[in-house]
Order: sequence, then structure tokens, then C-alpha cells
Amino acid sequence: MLGHVRGVAYSGLVVIPSPLNRTPEPFARASAVLREVTGRPHVSISEIPAPGKLAPYALALGAEVRAEDHPVVPADDDVDELATGRVVVLYDPDRPSEWDGEFRVVSYIRAELEHELGHEAMLGSVAWSWLTEALETNGCEVRSIGGTTTRVLSESFGTLAGRPSTIDLEFRGSWTPVMEEPEEIADHLTAWIDLLCTVAGLPPLPEGVTPLPGRRR
Repeated sequence: MLGHVRGVAYSGLVVIPSPLNRTPEPFARASAVLREVTGRPHVSISEIPAPGKLAPYALALGAEVRAEDHPVVPADDDVDELATGRVVVLYDPDRPSEWDGEFRVVSYIRAELEHELGHEAMLGSVAWSWLTEALETNGCEVRSIGGTTTRVLSESFGTLAGRPSTIDLEFRGSWTPVMEEPEEIADHLTAWIDLLCTVAGLPPLPEGVTPLPGRRR
């Protein structure tokens, strides 16, 4: 039997609605843990919009290390922000081959350094060791880890010529966390916060981590 609804014919068959687009349980559990993080002294953390094209599911956190009440920053220092960063936790149940897993952590950190450090030959390798040491210290097992370190020289000209030149360290890294339970993502976030603090020059450094000489303080 045919009927009509606003000019559209139908046969009387029951239309079954499509399933709800629910968040997968592993990502929901990991997200709950990440959203519980409140930061630590001198570090503020907040959830920020996550990129929408890297994976079907993503959660991003932004962080700042502030100089206010910093134990090693002189009171007359004009440095307000020692480092900034963001970390994105991606989830794809299809396990992309380049990830070798369902989860992926993507990190970006930027901090201003002392000018003379811009030509430090070991800057990149030492900064990279901070990440691997932070992961190891927090008991994090990883796969497919990779990253880059970049020195950015900023010089001003013309009406801005009076501004001093600056050198920033940009650190990008990503890895696949190896976890028995999604809640173990908390260890990887802790390792990332440790890395952020180390880049910012917050003491104490983890045991075995090599400090860069001349880090801005």
C-alpha cells in the first residue's frame, strides 16, 4: 500500500534509523583522563580545539610555562612566557600503518633561548634526548617515534629595528603509545609536560637529562 507525505510516496515499510555516531570506548576513556589534568606549578593547561583532518577522533591540550614566581627567573626579568606547547592525542580504530597502533601522540613546543645558543652544535640532539628521557622516566613504551628540532632566528628592521633579535627553539615530535589500557595515556601526557618544563628551563631536570648551556632564565 502506497501513501504520500508532502508529495513523497512511501510503501508503509518501517524506516530503521542509522546507529548513533558514538565515541569509541578506548578514546572516550583516554579523553576522560586527559581532561582531568590541571597542570602543575608554573604550568597552565587547557583543552583547545583539535585538528579535524588528522584522525577520526582527536583531543588537544595547550600549555604555557609562565615566569611568574619562577624560582630561577630574576625579579627584574621581562620574560613572561618561558615556553608554550600543544599536544594532540589522535585515535583511529583502523590502525594506520604509519602509526602501528590505534593511538598517536603529536607534540609541538616553542621556547625562546639565549642568543648565543643559536649556534650550539648539539642543540637538536640534546633537545631530542629530553623527549626520550622523559618518556623513559615515566615508564612509557612507544613505537614509530620521530620528530624535528628547529632554530628560528627573528630579526627586526625599519621602524622595528630597535627590537633585539631572538632565537626560538621549535620542537615537533610524534609517537605511538603502547598501552594495555587507554588510561595509561596519562603517563605519556606527564612525560610531555616534563619535556615542556625542561625546554622552559624549570628545575630540577630529570636524572640523566643533559641541560643546554645558556638556556634563557
